[in-house]
Amino acid sequence: MEQPKYGFNVIVQGDITSVIERTTAALGEEGFGILSDIDVAAAFKKKLDLDHRPYRILGACNPNLARQAIEADPNIGLLLPCNVLVQDNGNGTCTVGFMDPVAVMGLVEKPGVEDLATDVRHRLEGVRLALETG
Repeated sequence: MEQPKYGFNVIVQGDITSVIERTTAALGEEGFGILSDIDVAAAFKKKLDLDHRPYRILGACNPNLARQAIEADPNIGLLLPCNVLVQDNGNGTCTVGFMDPVAVMGLVEKPGVEDLATDVRHRLEGVRLALETG
């Protein structure tokens, strides 16, 4: 499984609906809620009349950590929320990918942001592990 420089992922057994439910629950255990749910396949169908495998982008946010980030740099909202990608692999599995906040927040040169990004990454790695172990 290829890991992008700006994220990390895990392959999870199940259809996209059940994997999103499990991912949302695991995110909740780490203090994250879902602010947005972008159905890319539906947008492609509606706007381009193109069929695409199920592909959803969840905007995950931990309100306390987001508040700390915004206090460190009011423009950091351009990099929020943490994107979590769930894509159907077409074989009974889905790949769940997580934006790496350390890579993304590395663009911000403000005190405390690096430590905050490390905390967020640790929490997202916890979600990845929870999905991996079932």
